[in-house]
Amino acid sequence: MKLQFHKNYLVLAHSLFLVELAIAFIIKTGFIRYTLGDYLCVVLLYAIIRGCSSLSVRASAIIVLFIAYGIEFLQLTSFLAYFNLQHSFTASLIFGNTFHISDLIAYTLGIITILIIEKQYGNLKNTYTIKV
Repeated sequence: MKLQFHKNYLVLAHSLFLVELAIAFIIKTGFIRYTLGDYLCVVLLYAIIRGCSSLSVRASAIIVLFIAYGIEFLQLTSFLAYFNLQHSFTASLIFGNTFHISDLIAYTLGIITILIIEKQYGNLKNTYTIKV
């Protein structure tokens, strides 16, 4: 795997990161905070992975889905307490602290949306390769 920079994916990731920050700090409850935030989170993670690697669309989507599901299933345990982070606002914000099936559905819908868009429009062209 080569380290590649895809300009359009990185611009998308930056924009989505700003949107996610706005959602996290401005909106405290509701559909936008919990469901749309999770939906956009997998799109953000996908954009980061595609923006910095040479992985294929399918491989990136599967990795993102495994990461999202893994973090969601970790919420069934007390893993934040294991690392003594149970009172950390940042850790709770990033990892969450409650398991919800609706989060898994939002992650899945986010990945399905990504796959549809990638199939429809194809891969983005602006690629810059850096050998590491």
